[in-house]
Amino acid sequence: MPQADLFDDLDHAGCYCGVDEAGRGPLAGPVVAAAVILDPARPIRLLDDSKKLTERRREALFDEILEHAAGWAIAEASVAEIDELNILHASMLAMRRAVLALLDDGHALDRAHIDGNRCPELPVLGRALIGGDASDPAIAAASILAKVTRDRQIVALDAEHPGYGLARHKGYPTPAHLAALAELGPSPIHRRSFAPVRRLLV
Repeated sequence: MPQADLFDDLDHAGCYCGVDEAGRGPLAGPVVAAAVILDPARPIRLLDDSKKLTERRREALFDEILEHAAGWAIAEASVAEIDELNILHASMLAMRRAVLALLDDGHALDRAHIDGNRCPELPVLGRALIGGDASDPAIAAASILAKVTRDRQIVALDAEHPGYGLARHKGYPTPAHLAALAELGPSPIHRRSFAPVRRLLV
C-alpha cells in the first residue's frame, strides 16, 4: 500500500508503529526485532519486505529509515532466551521490547501493527497483519531495520566463531552449515533447542 494512502487511512487514528522481527529460522544467533514510526511529512520511497530487497538496497534503506522516521527502536532476545522460552515466545519478547523502547523514548503510541498472525503482550493496542511486511510501510521499515541489524551481528559473530560460515548463510540451516556443525559441534551461539543442534548434543 502506498504510504500516502496508509497515512490518509490513519489520519484520525493517532500514532502507530510497525513491528517485525528477523531471525526465527536460523540455528544460531539472537532474534532481532524493530519498531518504526514513519513520518508522513518525510516519506521513504520503495519500502518493501526486507526479504524481497537486495542486501545493498536494504543497507541504503536502513540509513534512510534512521534519518527520516519519526521514531525507531531495535531490540533482541538472546540465544539463551530462545532456548529457555522457545523461538515464538522469544520473538514476541523481542518485539515487545522494541515497542516498549519507543514508549520509553516518549512516543505517544496508540497501537502497534505486528507482522504475522499474533501480537506480543503490549501496553497499547496490537494489530496482527499477515503479510504486513509487504503491505504496511511501517512494518516494512521495521523488517529492514531488524534484518540489517541481525545480519551485521552475525557477520561479527562469524569472526568470533570461525568455521561455520555464518557470514555467508547468516545462521540458516544450509547444507554447508549443517556439515560444519557435524564436524565442529555447536558453538556457544547455536540454539540448542533447535533439532539439528540438539541432535548433536546427545
